[in-house]
Amino acid sequence: MWYFWPENYMWSYQVSRILGHSVYGGSQFAECLQAAQRIKLGDYDSWFTEWNRLGDRVLALANEAIENENIETARVHYLRAADYFRLGEFFLQPEDPRKLETYMKGIEAFRKGAALLPNPPEAIQIPYEDSFLPGYFYKSPKGDNAPVVVMFGGLDSTAEEMYFALAPYLLERGIGLIAVDGPGQGGALRLNNITSRYDYEKAGTAALEWAIQQSAVDPDRIGIMAWSMGGYMAARIAAFEPRYKVCGIFSAVYDYSEMWANRPDDHPLSNILKHVVGVETISEAREKLTNYHLRGIAEKIKCPTYILHGEEDRQANVEHAYRVYNALTCPKWLNIVPSEKTGDVHCQADNHTQSYPLFDWLKNQL
Repeated sequence: MWYFWPENYMWSYQVSRILGHSVYGGSQFAECLQAAQRIKLGDYDSWFTEWNRLGDRVLALANEAIENENIETARVHYLRAADYFRLGEFFLQPEDPRKLETYMKGIEAFRKGAALLPNPPEAIQIPYEDSFLPGYFYKSPKGDNAPVVVMFGGLDSTAEEMYFALAPYLLERGIGLIAVDGPGQGGALRLNNITSRYDYEKAGTAALEWAIQQSAVDPDRIGIMAWSMGGYMAARIAAFEPRYKVCGIFSAVYDYSEMWANRPDDHPLSNILKHVVGVETISEAREKLTNYHLRGIAEKIKCPTYILHGEEDRQANVEHAYRVYNALTCPKWLNIVPSEKTGDVHCQADNHTQSYPLFDWLKNQL
C-alpha cells in the first residue's frame, strides 16, 4: 500500500481507501491529495475540517449544476461530496454533534446523486424487530427474477460506501445488490440506535425475508457477503441461514476479539467500537467481542464459500483467512492477494481490481 504518511498506517489507509473509490466517482485524485496536504498529522479536528471543507465545496458545485439543469455534472459532484463527508465524519467521536450532522449531509448528497444515475437504487427499510435496517436496492440490469447479493459492511463502513467499492462491479455482471446497514452500522446505529450483535444471522434472515418478496429477485439465487468485521458476520449468517446460496467473505475474521487484543485502549476506533456494541467502557466492549468468533460455526456452513484476503492486511491478519478456510467443510475457495502486489491490504482498498475474482465467482455461482 502507498503511504501518504509513512509514519501513520491508519490515516494513510483511509486516504488509499477513498482514492480507490475514484473509479466510480467517489473521489478525485488531486482533490484528495490537496486536502491531505493541508491536514496536520495526528490532529483529528484538522482531519475533519479538511474533508468536510472539500465536501462543502464539491456540494456547492453540485447544487450550482442542478440549478442550471446540468444533470450529469450534478450527479458526479453529489456523489463525490457524499464520500468526502463520509471520510470527514470517520474519526469523529460518537458524542461529537458534528458526527451526526456530517453523516446526514453525506446521506442527503448521496441520495441526490444516486437519484440521477441511469438506474437509480431504491432506498429501502428492512423490517427488523421493532425498527428497520436502512439500505439500498440496486436491481440487476437483467430485470425480474435475477440473482442478488445481500451485503453488510463492517465496523465503520456504510451502505452508501458500497456503491463506490462494489455495486457497479456486481451490476455489470448481472447481479443485483441489497446494500444494508446492519446492527451497529451506518444509519441503523446512528439513526435507529440499533447496536451490533454476535448472532448476526438475525439481521441476515431479516434481509433475506425482505429480498425474497421482491419480484426483481430470484429467491433461489441470493448470496450473502460482507467485508472487514463483516467477514465474521457473513460467515455467521451463512452458517445459520441455509437459504443463502453462496457466501462471499471479503476479508476473513475468525475471531474478532483477537483483532482487538493487542490494540491499546485509546485506539482511534475505541470509542466507535464502544458505540457500535452499545457499552460504556472498552473493557465491556472487549468482553462483548468474545462472542464474535467462528469456532464451531464455520464448520456449519453448507453453501459454496469464497474467501478474499490480503497478505499484508493489518486490521485482520492473514492467519484469520487460513483459519476460516481450514475450518470450512463446504465447497470452498481461498484467494490471498500476495504482498508483492497492490491490493494486498484490508479489503483490497488500494486496488479494487484484486476483488474481481470474487465478483466473477459470484457471477458463475449465481
